[in-house]
Amino acid sequence: MQEVAGPLVQYGLWLVFGNVLLTQLGAPLPAIPTLVVAGALAQQGHWPAALVVVLAVVASLIGDLPWYYAGRRYGYRVLNTLCRISMEPDSCVRQTEDVFMRWGPPSLMVAKFIPGFATVAPPISGALRLPLAAFVGYSAIGAALWSGVAVVAGVVFHAQIDGLLKLAAEMGHVALIVGAIVAFYIGAKWLERYMFLRFMRMMRISVEELHGLMQASPGPVILDARSGAARALDPRRIPGALIVDTAAPVLHEGIEPDRDVVIYCT
Repeated sequence: MQEVAGPLVQYGLWLVFGNVLLTQLGAPLPAIPTLVVAGALAQQGHWPAALVVVLAVVASLIGDLPWYYAGRRYGYRVLNTLCRISMEPDSCVRQTEDVFMRWGPPSLMVAKFIPGFATVAPPISGALRLPLAAFVGYSAIGAALWSGVAVVAGVVFHAQIDGLLKLAAEMGHVALIVGAIVAFYIGAKWLERYMFLRFMRMMRISVEELHGLMQASPGPVILDARSGAARALDPRRIPGALIVDTAAPVLHEGIEPDRDVVIYCT
């Protein structure tokens, strides 16, 4: 492995730290492959496996804290920024809220195993005023479990990883093909997202239009489809709006079929 992964051996610990830090800051970069390779190199005696885990935990906390404080200061608005860089913005918010509201702060211990949760959980923790000590403690445990699993996988499968690195070095053009496939996938996702947002803009009404409709009799039925976390962070509601559960089979019982329905969420 020394011959194949020379640069990895030379800069491996810095790569682990930088990769995890950028991932936790919100960059769409996977950190697991780097941790697995670092674990395999640890098995070869290049550095202690525990050191890799410690660096990953430190980098993770450094990346999480700015978002935690941003959540404390700016509240729910921070999620708008984070989810603009997510490939699945709706699930980015909704899944995180559901998990956090169901399990509370201890959910931070498994946050990094849930796609989208690792990035969005820190600002939600800050916005909900989770004490700093509790946030750091749960996040550190979560980062240790997450990085530890990847490093142990690298230690256990070090021989197979060595073979994969050698194969990648011998077949460099394969990396280009894989890169092209990944780029096509990302492009397709962004196009899908653009078309969806364009469709949603066509179906929106302005505040003035809604206010005008509310003056009529009967006015429109207004449904508040925000999550429990969103309502906790911003309890204000459009007058007369009915709270609904978007996971329920029927949004709300008793709505006449000829009534105008306006739904708003986050």
